[in-house]
Parts: sequence; C-alpha cells; structure tokens
Amino acid sequence: MHLTRFTDYSLRVLMYLAESGNERTTIAEIASRFEVSRNHLMKVVQELSRLGYVSAVRGKHGGLSLKQAPGSIHLGALVRDTEHSLALVECEGDDSACYIAPICRFKQIANEGLTAFLEVLDRYTLDDLMTPECRQRLHTLKLIELEPEAEPA
Repeated sequence: MHLTRFTDYSLRVLMYLAESGNERTTIAEIASRFEVSRNHLMKVVQELSRLGYVSAVRGKHGGLSLKQAPGSIHLGALVRDTEHSLALVECEGDDSACYIAPICRFKQIANEGLTAFLEVLDRYTLDDLMTPECRQRLHTLKLIELEPEAEPA
C-alpha cells in the first residue's frame, strides 16, 4: 500500500494549520516551508476546502485555517477522501486482463488487509499526530526565514 503525494501533502497542510491554531496562513507559505510545488498545493487546498477540512478566505486578511477541530479529523476518513483509488491490485477494475481473476482469492485477502489498515487509521485523529515534538518541529519550521518571492519579469 502506498499513499499518494496528494494525501501526503493533505496531511502536511492539515498539520501545519493545526499548529497555527487560529492564525491564518497562505498556500505560498506552506509550499515554501515544505519545499513543495505551490501549484500542486493549490489543488490540494482547493480539495481540502471542498471537503470541509479547510477554510480558505481571500483578500488582504485572508488565508487558510482549519475548518474542524483537529480531534474531529479522522485519518481514515482523510485517506478515503484524498486517495483517488484504494484498489490494491489491478484485477479490481472492470478492465482487468487477468485470466485467473474470476477465481483468485488474492483480491479478497488484499481488501481484508486494506479494511484493517483503514480501521486502524479510523482510530486516530489529526490531534493524535500533533505531539509536543511535532508541534515544536512545525513551530521551528515557521521561524526559518523565507526567501522573498521573485518579481514577475
């Protein structure tokens, strides 16, 4: 099982916002802090906003903040919401070319494993990730001086 970069970035954004408390932040700041693509992060934040995890306010005093309390954001739900497909094997699709797919039990076994994985994630929330060490590390990340954005030519 491998989670996509989209889910990884979603977790990072939510953790960054959880450490920020009520203080708003920007996509540009988060992208710079984690050294990730601003354009990709914009898509992530747009989806997190659509799903109700993030509040995005435009304008001079705008920015991003959590829309839910960290204790109400369950990791299993987040993974289900941000992963395009949770299919573990090719034969799960309608266009499977596998000759033995109709009689193979591996799909059932893999889905049992996936269900167990998600059940474990369902027991944890964003708040569970926010240990004192994690909060300190994120706070330190915020203190690092950012490079000014280049002026468009």
